[in-house]
Amino acid sequence: MKGIRLNNGGIHPASVAFDIDGVFADTMRLFLDIAREEFHINGIRYEDITRYNLEECISIDPQIIGVIITRILDGDYRIPLKPIHRAPEVVSRIGSRHTPVLFVTARSNPEPVRKWMEQILLLAPDSVEIVATGTCEKKAEVLVEKKISYFIEDRLETCFSLKEAGITPILFQQPWNREAHPFLEVASWKEIESLVDI
Repeated sequence: MKGIRLNNGGIHPASVAFDIDGVFADTMRLFLDIAREEFHINGIRYEDITRYNLEECISIDPQIIGVIITRILDGDYRIPLKPIHRAPEVVSRIGSRHTPVLFVTARSNPEPVRKWMEQILLLAPDSVEIVATGTCEKKAEVLVEKKISYFIEDRLETCFSLKEAGITPILFQQPWNREAHPFLEVASWKEIESLVDI
C-alpha cells in the first residue's frame, strides 16, 4: 500500500464502493482463457496487458478482441469467470456490516455480471447494488450522488476524474496501471480488508 493514512482507523463500509472488472472479477484472465481455448491464441501473458486499451499492447486482431470482449460483457462464454483472490470473502464481510455493498461499473448491461456475482457471494441478492454507467466517465457522478467517499478502481484514467469530483480513488494494482500516479493503491483484497472498518 502506498501512502494510505486514515484518521478514523478505517473506511466506513457505507462510504466505499467498488469497480467490478479488474477489481472484483478477473476479467482479463477470462479474456486470455477465451483467446487461448477458443481462438488458439497462445503466448500472451497477463503481464503483457500493459494498457487498458488491449489493442495498444497485445498482438491480437482487433476484430477478435472485440468479439471476445462482447462475449464477456454478454455473459456468453463457457470458460468460468473467476473472482479476484479473496474478493467474495471480503465483500461478504463488508456486507455483514453494511448493505447494500455498492459496485459501479462502466458496463452497459449489468445483468450477466449480476447473476454471476449472486452465485459466488455469500450475501442475499438485495445486499448488493450494481450501477452500470455505460462509460467510465459517468462513474464519478454516480458516486457523488450515492455519497461515496472512496472507490476501488483499476483504470488509472478514471482515478483522475474521481479525484476531481472529490472522491478518494484507491487504485487496485494491475499490469495496465503501472505508471506514476499520486493515488493510494492496494495490491490485494487482503489489503482492502485491512482498510475497511469491518
